[in-house]
Amino acid sequence: MIDPSTVEEAISRAKAARSQAELTDLRVKYLGRKGIITGALRRIGTLPPEDRASRGAAANAARAEVEAAIDRAERLLRDRQLSHEAKNAKIDLTAPGAKVEYGHAHPVAALVDELVRVFWQMGYEVAEGPEIETEWYNFDALNIPKDHPARDMQDTFYLEEGNLPRTHTSGVQIRYMEEHQPPVRIIVPGKVFRNEDEDARHGWMFQQIEGLVVDEGVTMADLKGTLEAMMHGVLGAGVETRLRPSYFPYTEPSVEMDARCIICNGIGCSTCSGTGWVEVGGAGMVHPQVLRNVKIDPHKYSGFAFGFGPERIAIIKYGVPDVRGFWRPNLKFLEQF
Repeated sequence: MIDPSTVEEAISRAKAARSQAELTDLRVKYLGRKGIITGALRRIGTLPPEDRASRGAAANAARAEVEAAIDRAERLLRDRQLSHEAKNAKIDLTAPGAKVEYGHAHPVAALVDELVRVFWQMGYEVAEGPEIETEWYNFDALNIPKDHPARDMQDTFYLEEGNLPRTHTSGVQIRYMEEHQPPVRIIVPGKVFRNEDEDARHGWMFQQIEGLVVDEGVTMADLKGTLEAMMHGVLGAGVETRLRPSYFPYTEPSVEMDARCIICNGIGCSTCSGTGWVEVGGAGMVHPQVLRNVKIDPHKYSGFAFGFGPERIAIIKYGVPDVRGFWRPNLKFLEQF
């Protein structure tokens, strides 16, 4: 699907590039949403099933090779520019200022706004809370015991006096239920922080949007319908999704939702870890103990909760293979959206 000469040409042009603009143009041309290699990956789904795995592996290898070449060229160019500027630094105070250009919303911020509109139409209220939480709101009240792996240093940053940057926005749900009796119907967008290594699907800081519904007679069917309405609202009615059984201390039963990876059309690539699916979030029925912790009678009321990463949805919506691309200081990349 990808001619070796195309890869050789991309690598050669990366080595010969003399400006960041040239390298950015190369990244967009070969790896962008409408890039040559990205397009080839999307076409793999049209091949006969027996050819897809080998062609997909070759296309992914080509993509990785080109991306590595461009990254190397950017590092070398940056080092040369810094060295040159250090030797020839001059400031002309009489030079006219640069023209101020108007931009647009960041693609992830725009997606969060879109999600908020979808839930607003379903009658949800937006709730907010602090980014620095106590262990009670971040763990204890959510039925996460002291020995749960989520409390380990590998997942959580800890501050002095038992405080921590929140690892999810679920603490806001607890704060809201402490002050409001059912019916409850809220969504909670915001930043969260986790002590994780960065890769194509993970970052140490990312956006999250959570939802909570508590009322009489709320069932798993209501949760399923809500999740489908959300995904159809932001990705279109044709999006393919699935629910998988899972485990979360604060919900029972629990599920995770996946969406079909459009980077590889479900064949398997680095973005979806070879599974053909991208995990977008978790959900489940609120655990009775969580309701007891906020003095809500679990015999009278039931509810569901869900949490999703807008960046995960964004890589599906925009066809971007790596969530880190959204947060790199690369205006050329962001101008595509």
